[in-house]
Amino acid sequence: MQIEEKPAFSTPFEWIGGEDKVRALVERFYDLMDLEPGYAALRAAHGDTLDNARQRLFWFLCGWLGGPSYYTDQFGHPRLRARHMPFSIGILERDQWLACMDQAMGETGVPEDLRTRLKDSFFQTADWMRNRGA
Repeated sequence: MQIEEKPAFSTPFEWIGGEDKVRALVERFYDLMDLEPGYAALRAAHGDTLDNARQRLFWFLCGWLGGPSYYTDQFGHPRLRARHMPFSIGILERDQWLACMDQAMGETGVPEDLRTRLKDSFFQTADWMRNRGA
């Protein structure tokens, strides 16, 4: 009889390190968006302030990663595509979002195995969010 090894973490939320690590990831993501010229198109799509976006992404990621469901508790189903329709999202914005998030994951110490999994999931979601061809 072969005994399966129990995974070290039951959710990506636990694997990433809980709320403090999700908060650090989100903060670094938006800091990079503000600081790096390579993310200018992405930053421009977010309007004058990033405060609301920071809080909502934190709430969303907590639940999406398997932690507390702050976002859905307050707003219901995320309806990501519908909520992002007012914004012009093309390949450039998608790619800048993905690059910025990957850089933030690297700089905040997201474990490499988890980072790889998240990059795949983020790509699928970000590509689905596009509402214009280029």
